[in-house]
Amino acid sequence: MLIVMKSGASDAEIAGVARAIEQLGFKPHVMPGATRTAIGVTGNRGSVDTARFENMPGVAEAIRVSKPYKLITLDLQPDATVVRVGDAAIGGGDLAIIAGPCAIESREQAFAVAEAVQKSGAKFFRGGAFKPRTSPYEFSGLGEEGLKIMADVRDRFGLRIVTEALDEPGVDLVEQYADMIQIGARNMQNFTLLRRAGRSRLPVLLKRGMAATLDEWLLAAEYIMGEGNYNVVLCERGVRTFTQHTRNTLDIAAVPAVRRISHLPVIIDASHAAGKNYMVSPLARAGVAAGADGILVEVHHNPDVALCDAAQALTVDEYRQMLQQLRAIHDVISRNGATP
Repeated sequence: MLIVMKSGASDAEIAGVARAIEQLGFKPHVMPGATRTAIGVTGNRGSVDTARFENMPGVAEAIRVSKPYKLITLDLQPDATVVRVGDAAIGGGDLAIIAGPCAIESREQAFAVAEAVQKSGAKFFRGGAFKPRTSPYEFSGLGEEGLKIMADVRDRFGLRIVTEALDEPGVDLVEQYADMIQIGARNMQNFTLLRRAGRSRLPVLLKRGMAATLDEWLLAAEYIMGEGNYNVVLCERGVRTFTQHTRNTLDIAAVPAVRRISHLPVIIDASHAAGKNYMVSPLARAGVAAGADGILVEVHHNPDVALCDAAQALTVDEYRQMLQQLRAIHDVISRNGATP
């Protein structure tokens, strides 16, 4: 159910509706908007009588929701969500750049890349401390030591840290050292992990699964938001198809498709979609042109010796050139009023 408050509803009236929902044994999700507040109701196993709420002070209408998701929808929140991460943001019209190496390999490597990222004007630094690798014999990250290095990167360069957690103890560690929890493609439907991330104070970057439908992806976000964490960013990173010329097939159509359904920001991971260095910039350009709120990209100061995903990493010079192109495209779209 969705309860829409009147534009002039007071805080006391909103709190009164939330209490009434809790008294029924359900969970209220208060979502303030630019013109009015909506309250989503979850936890009900069947339909709820709308009349119970329609006559309460401050309520404009109560709406039954027949869709499988309730909290990620534009019905609940017609205004685009802006996810704030410290002094940076994803959504709201600016182009967010999340850049850094696939994996943190050493302090020297992380600082060299972070310096280039900071000088480029980006506000987010990405890096893996825990790497889920297909082969158990490949480099799987430095663990907590990698997180400590990224925390030092934040202190030195003022960048917001985005890094992946593979399990619930991993979330505990990421909360200590980073600014944003990444849920990777392999864990998109790890529902225990999603619920744990939903109880975190940190924003969550949720990657689309390797063969996930749009509904499955959005319902994964619903798991996180259902626990009370509404700061979720969706990340399209390509899906597995029969093609062999790319690592994955980037679903550009997912950007406008999500826009039609959800208020959540959506970004593009051009690196994992491409799998090959020369494809990263073209796919990133396509993502920005399609209206993505940002780009996730892998950069390495010396890709030839990278321990993880070397083939798709951009050099620092390639990264800078790509950013010039992306910002030019974004500026054109913004001037024509095409951004969300």
